[in-house]
Amino acid sequence: MIKCTLFHTEGCHLCEEALAMLIQLLPEAEIELIDIVDDEETMTTYQYRIPIIKKIETGHELGWPFSQQQLQEFIA
Repeated sequence: MIKCTLFHTEGCHLCEEALAMLIQLLPEAEIELIDIVDDEETMTTYQYRIPIIKKIETGHELGWPFSQQQLQEFIA
């Protein structure tokens, strides 16, 4: 099973779009949602880059903008 983290924040339409793409591509994936405003360090790191998808197994990150094809290649 694929495990990943989505760094996002509430009210971000791009974050909602990224989550929808991720769910469509990997409906059975384990997705941890981290709202960047909950932690100062996370906010500083990701505030200008969200949404970001991070693969738990490798630590690799894919930042917005990305297409469905790019997301599929990232996950593969």
